[in-house]
Amino acid sequence: MSTENSERQNLKLRAYTILKEKIVQCKYAPGSILNEAQLAAELGFSRTPIREAISILEMEGFLHIVPKKGILVTDILLSDIVQIFQARMEIEPVALKMAGPHIPREELMEWRRKFLEESPSVELGYQMDTDMHLDIINYCNNIYIIEMMQKVFDKNTRIIISSTQNRAHIQEARKEHLEILDCLLNMELEDAASKMRAHVAGCRNAALDFFYSA
Repeated sequence: MSTENSERQNLKLRAYTILKEKIVQCKYAPGSILNEAQLAAELGFSRTPIREAISILEMEGFLHIVPKKGILVTDILLSDIVQIFQARMEIEPVALKMAGPHIPREELMEWRRKFLEESPSVELGYQMDTDMHLDIINYCNNIYIIEMMQKVFDKNTRIIISSTQNRAHIQEARKEHLEILDCLLNMELEDAASKMRAHVAGCRNAALDFFYSA
């Protein structure tokens, strides 16, 4: 690859990474309209890498180009919530049981320490939640599950942020995480998987309650 092509690829990747993070973190809210010129000016890129990044994000379902209107940040549908949490409820308990024997004990203890500390902000709370789930999945030793669940959690993060989970729910989730971690530390993998499934079901119900009442 020539230096010029390499630089073009790097710019496209950087533009894609920044745009995706802003969409996943709801800095660009679901249902909002963007435009190429605005994004190029805001992010400091020329329009070519922005256009290429938009094309990828459209294929991934984060954006939709609407002729004569602009670039729509895709909304969150109730069907998205149902399917994302269905995937999590079926796959995460299996991935946890696969990962359990391989997760370093000191790593589990570190997660336990974090969840025992004073309650973080809501924003830090959901980020810590996501990080722990993905950390466990990363030890399942199956690259296809890992890659799939990373994509699922990108969509899951938008749901969590949009549904403005409150501090009470963060507190409940913290207790559930501690129970899961204790089971993993004791190598009680079936119990850990059962608690994981119940925890994900609770997150699903909280999200559905919000979107149904919105």
